[in-house]
Amino acid sequence: MPDLADLIPFSSLSQFDRLRVNGALRGARNDTCRNLIGLPRGQFDQACRDPSVPAFRSLLVTADLGPFRATGIRPAVAALQAIMTDIKAAHAKVHDRLVTAGMLCCRLVRGSASAISNHSWGIAIDIGIDRIDPYDDGTVQRGLLDIYPVFLRHGFFWGAAFGREDAMHFEASDQLVRKWAAEGAFGTAHTGKLTQGLTYGDRSAEVMALQAALNARLSLQIAEDGIFGKDTRGAVIEWQRRNGVATTGIASRKMLTALGLT
Repeated sequence: MPDLADLIPFSSLSQFDRLRVNGALRGARNDTCRNLIGLPRGQFDQACRDPSVPAFRSLLVTADLGPFRATGIRPAVAALQAIMTDIKAAHAKVHDRLVTAGMLCCRLVRGSASAISNHSWGIAIDIGIDRIDPYDDGTVQRGLLDIYPVFLRHGFFWGAAFGREDAMHFEASDQLVRKWAAEGAFGTAHTGKLTQGLTYGDRSAEVMALQAALNARLSLQIAEDGIFGKDTRGAVIEWQRRNGVATTGIASRKMLTALGLT
């Protein structure tokens, strides 16, 4: 008999495109979080560490989300409380079996030396049915298929769309972080100019498409993992050099258009 915790291969889901499941929502960019929220600590590696910057720590709260408690940045926790309320109303059996691996964990994205995990800002949460959904195995728990639309309606991005599938992962979208900042949720201290286009530390399907285009145009073999790291930056600079434009290492919207990506 089917169970909510059963693992379903994405490949078996007819007409389901995990890379486009979030529609217009984008995962929160490192550039957005650094400039609008501020850094939670000075250094990051693969280890999970606590935030150390006092101004950032003042934004954190711990709250009951229903099936579990979690610590994160104040507006994200409030949004998750509303999400869990909606899940309980529409999918009570899933709600009652949800577990979490937490929200706040200052580290790099697994396997990356460049991208900071959005758990570092306490705007992301990893969940599963009875146990955490496995990472990068091409499957999703049946119960998560029931509730991911609730997260999307509240402006949260589903990590199933990452190059390295992360179906356990839900995070505040880039649009939602910008909205919170405009509402003053992070104070007025962090108002740096946001980078246009794709840049170092970005993690998205757009980056994966950029990597594929650069490999094709430049005869390279950089990993098409959706993470904008040093190899991707080097390839962007090489494309810019060959095309006689400023070698910024940032894939501007003009460059993406030239590559046929917009």
